[in-house]
Amino acid sequence: MAGQPQREPKRPGTADPPMVRIALIAIALVFLALFLFIPVIAVFAEALQKGIGAYFAAIADPEARAAIRLTLMTAAIAVPLNVTFGIAASWAIARFDFPGKQTLLTLIDIPFSVSPVISGMLFVLLLGARTPLGGFLADHGIRVIFAEPGIVLATIFVTFPLAARELIPIMQAVGSEEEEAAIVLGAGGWQMFFRVTLPNVKWGLLYGLVLCNARAMGEFGAVSVVSGHIRGHTNTMPLYVEILYNDYQFAAAFAVSSLLTMLAIATLIAKRFLGRRVVPAKQEQDDLAIKVAA
Repeated sequence: MAGQPQREPKRPGTADPPMVRIALIAIALVFLALFLFIPVIAVFAEALQKGIGAYFAAIADPEARAAIRLTLMTAAIAVPLNVTFGIAASWAIARFDFPGKQTLLTLIDIPFSVSPVISGMLFVLLLGARTPLGGFLADHGIRVIFAEPGIVLATIFVTFPLAARELIPIMQAVGSEEEEAAIVLGAGGWQMFFRVTLPNVKWGLLYGLVLCNARAMGEFGAVSVVSGHIRGHTNTMPLYVEILYNDYQFAAAFAVSSLLTMLAIATLIAKRFLGRRVVPAKQEQDDLAIKVAA
């Protein structure tokens, strides 16, 4: 309109001056170097400080092997159980409306809001040898606290939301149209699940599995409370690292830590790969839903 000053077009955020972009990139790189690259390099440098022979000797120590074995056994039990729970919970929440649905969602999120140390204390108060239930189990030769079952239970508790929380939004985005079509065409329940449902959520399932496995192997707080720190019996890898460090066996502590570091790096790589698969799958399902609605 005549007489009104012309407004300058808004500049897109990507059109910042080159110096601003360079400064932001430099800050990000410095941050990554200080909090990621340098600590990782330091772990391996300290682990190899006394030579490759001492490094493998620390890993081959009987107590280290027992800690590695217990960590792998705990993850091997906790991860499949949590993935199974995640599939069942996501199926129920995404496919059905029932009383208590929001309560179930809230209960799934409890381990995210409760400190792992507090969750470990709850297991001690519930299943300790001086509690009614723990005493009953102990009288029948079943020891939970300060034994492997307690470590497994604590790990299951702190990791069970991970798979479910990855699968719930994916199943909601996928919808039930393909499953209903499979049922109409004569497919049975298990046939429909393995040929329709599972392929649609496979990348999200693997993504949740990777996160669950990483948390199970690296859990410290809850496991520390229920383990009792019995050397060679109830020490997982994180607990064994703490013991070595407190005993001033720094090279051995960093040698075992390097295994957990390699696990973390492998987890990040797998997470990055699976994340690139999950996001396009979600977008594809959203586009399909829009087309169906139109």
